Amino acid sequence: MQKRTLADSVVVLDFETTGLSPQYGDRAIEIGAVLVEEGRIVDRFQKLMNPGFRISSFIEAYTGITNEMLKGEACCEEVMAQFSEFIAGHNIVAHNASFDKRFLDFELKRANRSYEGVCCCSLLVSRRIYQDSPNHKLQTLVSHAGVPTIGSFHRALADAEMTAHLWLAMIDRIRKQYGIPTVFFDQLSELSRVDKLYAHRYLTSLAD
Repeated sequence: MQKRTLADSVVVLDFETTGLSPQYGDRAIEIGAVLVEEGRIVDRFQKLMNPGFRISSFIEAYTGITNEMLKGEACCEEVMAQFSEFIAGHNIVAHNASFDKRFLDFELKRANRSYEGVCCCSLLVSRRIYQDSPNHKLQTLVSHAGVPTIGSFHRALADAEMTAHLWLAMIDRIRKQYGIPTVFFDQLSELSRVDKLYAHRYLTSLAD
């Protein structure tokens, strides 16, 4: 039986990419991640990567990453081979995780690497925890939850750090509001799939 892992001991990651889908030829151009152990950021990983073609002016403006910046960087496969070592043995959190996981799986496969962890979406969890937030974009939630703004939005490491602080803020809220001293990763994974109308009932049941 697999050992339960703590919700506050994870790798939080974010990709910047050339577009929305690797199925249609889009590639990663930046990976940023933080390693969180028992509620503290203890390590960071950030790399630009050259996708092998010019990126659009829209992506340059959106991310602040330019073709000039990518020119001398390592290819995606080389960076992702390094990143596979960073995430080894850890569960993963990302904001809008279905997007990031698509690129993670695609780029790891191209690098002949894999990972064993489970991925949880902080956006889905936030819809259950912060039901009064105007929306659940990272930038909105950072303000709504009182999370510190770090760096620039739409740069991978800054987004990963802010997502990590948001994730920890949600865990802290669960602990205080529901009197649950220890929150496990699988509990938040399950919460992300619970209808938000029943989120309070689910969290209350964890305290029993």
